[in-house]
Amino acid sequence: MKIRHELTYDASPAEIYAMRADPAFREKVCTALDTVSHTVSIDEAGSGLSVLVDMVRHTEGVPSFAKKVVGDRTRIVQTESWGSAEAADLVLEIPGKPGHIRGRLTSTSNASGTVYAFEGEAKVAIPLVGGKLEGLVAELFTDGMDTEHQVGTAWLAGER
Repeated sequence: MKIRHELTYDASPAEIYAMRADPAFREKVCTALDTVSHTVSIDEAGSGLSVLVDMVRHTEGVPSFAKKVVGDRTRIVQTESWGSAEAADLVLEIPGKPGHIRGRLTSTSNASGTVYAFEGEAKVAIPLVGGKLEGLVAELFTDGMDTEHQVGTAWLAGER
């Protein structure tokens, strides 16, 4: 299933990049996502950045057909590889489960700040219910991006 999700920030791509490179911001996002547990690892290399967020999330509210696959809690490993302040490859995996999200994050300047976007796909390789699960995974992912955006908007306004 294809995913495209856009958010806007009243900040430059460089400011968004600096925020995303700050472990304290990532910790705050994990707290806002109500993770059961999480670890954040950020490595700067030259002009790039590697981010690894390994989290366990509750699956409350997930439909029963999906809960049979994911259980009461699900581990999610999110990897971002930033080559510049404007773009990164993103991979979100669910270890031990037949699903993932892969795509590209971009930060593009516009007249009022930055358009921060994800474009990619959700894939769940389970016969018969894979399509339904892809839709659910995509929705949970974009909801997570929205939560991150709320934290990011407050962060950029000085709420740290």
